[in-house]
Amino acid sequence: MEEVRQWQNRPLDALSPIVYGDGLVIKVRENPRVLNKALYLALGVDMEGPEEVLGMWLAQNEGARFWLSVFTELHNRGLKALFIACMDRLPGLPDAGEALYPQTRIQLCMLHMVRNSLKSVSYTHRKEVAADLKLIYGAATEAEAQVSLELFAEKWDQLSPIISKLWPTPWSHVIPWFAFPEAFRRVIYTTNAIESAEHVLAQGDAQPSDFSLR
Repeated sequence: MEEVRQWQNRPLDALSPIVYGDGLVIKVRENPRVLNKALYLALGVDMEGPEEVLGMWLAQNEGARFWLSVFTELHNRGLKALFIACMDRLPGLPDAGEALYPQTRIQLCMLHMVRNSLKSVSYTHRKEVAADLKLIYGAATEAEAQVSLELFAEKWDQLSPIISKLWPTPWSHVIPWFAFPEAFRRVIYTTNAIESAEHVLAQGDAQPSDFSLR
């Protein structure tokens, strides 16, 4: 327990070029029962390249207040600047990141954007819709992406109008993507580096005391 607390509260480097933020569902043992709970993680990339789990938190109520407490903790532990925060569109997460790190570029995870878009699509059309979505996030420039989004709406709005509305709403957190070359886009395409931690955690029953509680 003491080692866990020391790890969770350890000092952090002042700069992290990329920080990933996302949530996982894990099984937690509470007395005789095993429950599904949300575990939220922040994973950073240091100046040498290796990834490091900055912290893990169990939350009863996710939202802006929770995520603000997470970024405040990271800031207080020494992380004073980050260039890019790649994250899912969890409630309150992008806003909290901008509040503590106003100079940071908030980049929504493209894989999550695509997954969320395909939720309302039947299996029959899924492959074609996915290919047309790739024309949006695969565009060379923001202007080209805007045109592709308009063409997407013309083609698919009658079948599934929610998709073309899903992208413009967080557009300010989509467009940083278009400033980067293809090689770097692959680095920030997904927060799956966090999701891979789920397999490690799943090897045993986690206890609530293993993580910071919010």
